[in-house]
Amino acid sequence: MKPRISVITLGVDNLERSLTFYRDGLGLPTQGIIGKEFEHGAVAFFDLQAGLKLAIWNRRDLAHEAKVPLTAPSSTEMTIGHNVGSKEEVDKIMEHAQKAGAIITDPAHEAFWGGYSGHFLDPDGHLWEVVWNPEWQIEEL
Repeated sequence: MKPRISVITLGVDNLERSLTFYRDGLGLPTQGIIGKEFEHGAVAFFDLQAGLKLAIWNRRDLAHEAKVPLTAPSSTEMTIGHNVGSKEEVDKIMEHAQKAGAIITDPAHEAFWGGYSGHFLDPDGHLWEVVWNPEWQIEEL
């Protein structure tokens, strides 16, 4: 299989609240909520980097579409890693996320492996890691 990941979809409990967090709070570009005319279809897409989008979709609608039971959310199922070019950028993004309403679960700090990272939860409990890895080169697109 050739990996061609193009959309990361997060199930959310309140589409409008999550739209506000990601668009207004974090500044991610979006056209807003689309698909309201379809039952189970309301969704918002955010442009991340070339070829990659973040989608938010109501958890109930996502469960309906995928034909899986709606279960309680858990913040430990996955993290979304946002790699940046410096420690200062980690601090700046963590502060920005907190001002947008994120809950800081792990303030930015020196990591045991030589990098610098912190974690926050979005309004629906999705866990994000903001990280600087001295071994990774960040290419601006």
